[in-house]
Amino acid sequence: MYPTISDLLRDLFGIDIPLPIQSFGFMLAISFLLAAWTLAMELKRKEQLGIFHPIKVKHEVGKPASLTDLASSFLVGFLIGYKLLYAFSNYSEFVNDTQGVLLSTEGSWLGGLIGGGIGAWLKYRDAEKQKLAKPEWRTEEVHPYQLVGNVTMVAAVSGLLGAKIFHNLENLDEFAADPWGSLISFSGLTMYGGLIVGGAGVIWYAMKNKMNPFHFADSAAPGLMLAYGTGRVGCHISGDGDWGIVNTAAKPDWMSFLPDWMWAYRYPNNVLSEGIPIEGCMGKHCMILPEPVFPTPLYEAIACIGLFFVLWYLRRQITIPGMLFSVYLIMNGVERFFIEKIRVNTKYHIGSYDITQAEIISVVLIILGITGLIVFKKLHQSNRINS
Repeated sequence: MYPTISDLLRDLFGIDIPLPIQSFGFMLAISFLLAAWTLAMELKRKEQLGIFHPIKVKHEVGKPASLTDLASSFLVGFLIGYKLLYAFSNYSEFVNDTQGVLLSTEGSWLGGLIGGGIGAWLKYRDAEKQKLAKPEWRTEEVHPYQLVGNVTMVAAVSGLLGAKIFHNLENLDEFAADPWGSLISFSGLTMYGGLIVGGAGVIWYAMKNKMNPFHFADSAAPGLMLAYGTGRVGCHISGDGDWGIVNTAAKPDWMSFLPDWMWAYRYPNNVLSEGIPIEGCMGKHCMILPEPVFPTPLYEAIACIGLFFVLWYLRRQITIPGMLFSVYLIMNGVERFFIEKIRVNTKYHIGSYDITQAEIISVVLIILGITGLIVFKKLHQSNRINS
């Protein structure tokens, strides 16, 4: 396992460069970029088809920088400088505990003042360059694909918030033991929490900018599946605990051509440091699971990246708004429901049944997807929704 990018570079290329980059966080960032890239392509394609249209935005230009503008730029620059100079001055600590350094109150006041000064100066200089003798209002056209950066930011903030909330709801004992630590930790993220809250935030932003929410959801569906698949790659290579149940069964014959770790894996050097010590290992992550488990993140990565290509093909075949997203919900729900059968997760006891949070939500998604296929088709046939 490679908890950090430095571990990956050291093992694969023999390069020892201490970098404060966790492999899961790196793959999470890649996932957001891939989702943004595919969404932008779809929004451009649908604008060419006349489905989406540019919106007109009015804004005032030529004003000098206000005190509020300068103060906010100073504050942002101060926070960056406050942490940046401290991290540079304490690089070893930063590499060993990146999250702890970033979320602590420790920092450099000198770096903060320098960063704040630079931020305010850049804001002032930019305003002076655009300053007019008399400020005026201008109207500009903004294309939907030009809003993808903002969409990605909304998705990231609301999605991570939802992932953290749902994880804490699923693990109330951990939250009760350490509320603050549970809230600020970058570990412990529930995919469906991110999907639900992040999706709601993005749809709200799309509607705010006069984009048809059903067409927009269809445009986002392939990228959502791809992002989930690549995100699971990060889970696997870091060993973040999303592995399966113990698997000591012999590898089936139909998998004989595949390496053994694709059937059962012990996740050595996992980022959670769970398991038993690895003999002779020196360093921060020197634990290995006592028994092999199903590498479920790898299975999900393969399945969801494959399903992305299916959705990418179907996006041109399905023209009824909302239908493609409904197909995505069904695929997502089915995939997650069955992977839960071999995955470690918190179970709820409902009567004589044991069921996980993800199983409950995946069933709901399947029902919503099937309902969506029926409803959107009927709405289209009655001309109440246009393709």
